[in-house]
Amino acid sequence: MSPSDKISRRAFAGLAAGAVLLPSAAQSASRSSSRHLPRTLLKPPRLHAGDVIGLVAPGGRINDEAITYAVARIEALGFRAKLSTNLRAVHGGYAGSVQQRVDDLHAMFTDREVKAIWCVRGGSGCISLLAHIDYALIRANPKILLGYSDISALQLAILKQARLVTFHGPVALSGPSDYAVEHMLAVLMHPQDSYTIPMAVENSRRALLEPHFSLRTVTSGQATGPLIGGNLSLVSALMGTPYAADFRKAILFLEEVNEAPYRIDRWLTQLDLAVGLRHAAAVMIGICDKCGPEDEEPSLTLDETLDLHLKPLVIPAVSGYSFGHIRHQFTLPLGVMARLDTARQTVTLLEPAVS
Repeated sequence: MSPSDKISRRAFAGLAAGAVLLPSAAQSASRSSSRHLPRTLLKPPRLHAGDVIGLVAPGGRINDEAITYAVARIEALGFRAKLSTNLRAVHGGYAGSVQQRVDDLHAMFTDREVKAIWCVRGGSGCISLLAHIDYALIRANPKILLGYSDISALQLAILKQARLVTFHGPVALSGPSDYAVEHMLAVLMHPQDSYTIPMAVENSRRALLEPHFSLRTVTSGQATGPLIGGNLSLVSALMGTPYAADFRKAILFLEEVNEAPYRIDRWLTQLDLAVGLRHAAAVMIGICDKCGPEDEEPSLTLDETLDLHLKPLVIPAVSGYSFGHIRHQFTLPLGVMARLDTARQTVTLLEPAVS
């Protein structure tokens, strides 16, 4: 069992605020910058063999075992690891105060030796950083930012405020998988005008015993648009903020873990009320592991819950695609144009994700 299996994403969700807030000037600067958002999509430089990858923990706390595992993982892939200054910091269930986590993020973006930034884990607490991040600094120092789960808050905010492509993919604690590594490195290291990603055979095999791993087409067809989305609870939480996902005419991708169907229903309803799922080009749901009914309480199933929101749509809609809190996951570059083909059960990137 890898360290990632030992740490629950929501283990610290019940704790109080992440830290003492930063000075109000930082909040004012963030609000001011939102009025002057850049329009041009910026792609970070590609990753090369032997490059330095910076390790950060912008959400949940980590321990030495997790750091050792993450460093070994980076080195096994042929890169070098650099630890952020406050990586071992602790503030309740968070990896340090808001100030410490923001400082680490800024430092990694400005460090010329570091070519990519990999989040050790998700957890919770990333949303507290958003009002204090210097998005102009990030746009001036574009780099790969990789992770998923709670990292979705950072990715959506950076896409919205800095117009920088970020990457929904494995965290450094994710268990190694040939499928995940293949499609992660292809996207991060080898710019291609077109790159087609098939679904993982391993997930289809697992579906024989665990039906929620099954590929399912609710509405068939092809759709083209920028990839926008992430962890469902975070995408929903950001609605009504300056960091909200604008998924109109986009391929909206969503995933969740350890959540009951009624919560998934609530969050999808929030997205529908805020923007309208019908305005997306397509809706692509990943593998939502451990999201069945809780205990013996009356409940819709996960598929029934998803169908409440997907079946009324006339746009392509699928579930069970190979991303989420799973081992065999592919990497999705936020903001990049892509095509969903429900007949072929593929996602094709229609432009390079890195420069």
